[in-house]
Amino acid sequence: MDINAVKTSYARWAPVYDKTFGAITNVGRRRSVAYVNQRSGGKVLEVGVGTGMALPFYDARMSVTGIDFSDDMLEKARIKVRKKELTHVKSLQQMDARNLDFPDNHFDTVAAMHIVSVVPEPERVVSEMARVCKPGGHIVITNHFARDKGILAAIERLSAPFSSLLGWHSDFDVSTVLGEPCLSVVERKSLPPMGMMTFLVLEKAQAA
Repeated sequence: MDINAVKTSYARWAPVYDKTFGAITNVGRRRSVAYVNQRSGGKVLEVGVGTGMALPFYDARMSVTGIDFSDDMLEKARIKVRKKELTHVKSLQQMDARNLDFPDNHFDTVAAMHIVSVVPEPERVVSEMARVCKPGGHIVITNHFARDKGILAAIERLSAPFSSLLGWHSDFDVSTVLGEPCLSVVERKSLPPMGMMTFLVLEKAQAA
């Protein structure tokens, strides 16, 4: 998906995101943050923080940085942080996930919830997430991935040409995020509703 199409799509969705697509994806968001909270504190990067729906769920001992390409989404997130006094959120920045402006090996955990099928060049985004994650750190991804068979797989293929309008790729294959050589799968499971979402945890090699 083209980066300008992403920006246009999310400017369109920003006013109603929390009560529409955001509500549908809330199970995966809570599951991801619950996993992050089990970690021993430290620095967390949320890539594609959007309107900040996940931010209130993080444990207060975490130090959370959020980035997003959409200024419209970030403004919603900043309002949440102020209203809810989320002191664990240290920074919200406008940034292209393909070029993260952070040093190597900087974050203990990197989270990406429902964004890898949206961004242009997802392989490059995963590579950047791996770069800024510390060796031994975890990358937590929740996303919809294409099914191999069944009626839902057919619907996903039919919806694929409308990716720019929908704001995501319905036929996105999980192999797209599994090609980074320094990352290995720690956990992978389907989530409700109807197993539409997948919870995926990748660990960065200690020698990376």
